[in-house]
Amino acid sequence: MSWVDGLGYVAALFVFATYSMKTMIPLRILGIGSNIFFIAYGYFGSLYPNLILHMVLLPLNGLRLYQMVRLVQQVKDASRGNLSMDWLKSFMTKRSCRAGEVIFQKGDLSSAMFYTVTGGYRLNEIGVDVAPGHLVGEIGFIAPDNKRTLTFECVEDGDLLTIGYSQVKQLYFQNPKFGFYFLQLISQRLFKDIERLEQRLTAPDQIGEVVVERLR
Repeated sequence: MSWVDGLGYVAALFVFATYSMKTMIPLRILGIGSNIFFIAYGYFGSLYPNLILHMVLLPLNGLRLYQMVRLVQQVKDASRGNLSMDWLKSFMTKRSCRAGEVIFQKGDLSSAMFYTVTGGYRLNEIGVDVAPGHLVGEIGFIAPDNKRTLTFECVEDGDLLTIGYSQVKQLYFQNPKFGFYFLQLISQRLFKDIERLEQRLTAPDQIGEVVVERLR
């Protein structure tokens, strides 16, 4: 066996290892390794179709690896306190809305999340206005019955970005770190909602105490 054949066997081992991977980042790394060895094998062995194929696959694997690592890092940063969902925009599709349009109603089966880009929106049951730059509908992703708990209505013409739960699940299963940090991010948002609710519940008592004190 020549050293050129050895390159081919090493490249084949990389391919075998690639197919045994369960997560995307190690898979891409091994894929890049197999591309490099196949390029060397194709060049020195004068196997030009093989050479061209892996010269095309190498930058593609490199790009996908970069995108996944960047996505994980952005979600990790968000889970540490920055609740901006800008990192998810590249995976979302645009949707235009008109004033008076109900995007989803309380009790509906939820299947997607929305990011407000322009326009004005309202969560009707609690009377909260939603300005541009906010994510709505992410709780349905982890809710046991996947039912909407509020009605989301457009009150001023604008644009939304939307992503289906099926695509979020694909990202989740492609990389466990993404799933962990995404759930951690949602947990932070839930705790903030609970904190706001507690503040609203205690506010009337505080006002009452002030009134009583002044009456005395």
